[in-house]
Amino acid sequence: MLSALRAAMQFADKKIGWNRIGVVVSLAIIAGAIDILWHTLRGIDLAEVVTAVKATEAHDVVLAAIFVAAGYFTLTFYDLFALRTIGRNEVRYRVAALAAFTSYSIGHNLGASVFTGGAVRYRIYSHYGLSAVEVAKICFLAGLTFWLGNATVLGLGIAYAPEAASAIDKLPPWVNQLIAGAVLTALASYVAWVWIAPRTIGRSDWVVTLPDGKLTLLQIVIGIIDLSFCALAMYVLVPDQPYIGFVTLAVIFVTATLLGFASHSPGGLGVFDAAMLVALWQYDKEDLLAGLLLFRLLYYIVPFALSLVLLGGRELLLSLSASRAAIAAVTTPTDLAPPPAELAEPDPTRKLP
Repeated sequence: MLSALRAAMQFADKKIGWNRIGVVVSLAIIAGAIDILWHTLRGIDLAEVVTAVKATEAHDVVLAAIFVAAGYFTLTFYDLFALRTIGRNEVRYRVAALAAFTSYSIGHNLGASVFTGGAVRYRIYSHYGLSAVEVAKICFLAGLTFWLGNATVLGLGIAYAPEAASAIDKLPPWVNQLIAGAVLTALASYVAWVWIAPRTIGRSDWVVTLPDGKLTLLQIVIGIIDLSFCALAMYVLVPDQPYIGFVTLAVIFVTATLLGFASHSPGGLGVFDAAMLVALWQYDKEDLLAGLLLFRLLYYIVPFALSLVLLGGRELLLSLSASRAAIAAVTTPTDLAPPPAELAEPDPTRKLP
């Protein structure tokens, strides 16, 4: 079976190309989401959605905003962890926080976050002497933290509430439990693999030493905290009735987020929303759509606008600093030298010959 799987992967790599496969998968996800949204939203009353948005309790919106802020704060440790892992300990936390917050908020909104977020990171980190290869390593390690957290949350969540995943993938709960067991087994195997001995991946100039077992557990904790805060923000924005447990919503939320991420659409627009509407069928559609709109405002639009302000302000300061440096460079020493003796003002105490 392993040999057949290896042969299939080699065929896909050489004959088709993983990039083409990725594009096809993304388009298939987007097409499916459009079809679901078309059938789900046909009977939506926009006036009721606006009424539901206005009827949302102010303290729920504030609480969701706090959870979103806590989630973005946790994201800053993705980059800090990656910097320490590659040995760039001199880069301060404030730099890592700026790079992480802006790269993720812009990447979330523009889509294709691997490229858009990577470009933002390089713009910031290159100012502090990091090379393109080092920035690529930071992106890889931050992505590893993200996927380890997702795998853990989904594995544990689906094992506990398999029916939550069934609401999206339409598989029997026992099948989802088997999938969760496989995910957790793979995760435990990876932790054991990096715990036994130092592991490196890559070749030539691009070689990354993977975090050891203890640091991998720290990665997993960071990822779990980040996803938990984001799920909590969504949880307080969905309708109160009918009641569903937090674990159930967290599984649905993370699954919908990953589908949106796989589609590469800006902000998972359409894909994330379709998955949430399908999985949370028990809610009133207008009320649920109001919660989704508020979540998009808090998690996508506000951080995106703030990131543009921060990056714009940073670029302005860098431009002013460069202008001052250019002016200082063209100022010659002779411009600052004292005037010659014959041009100096006469000394009134000196006697004339």
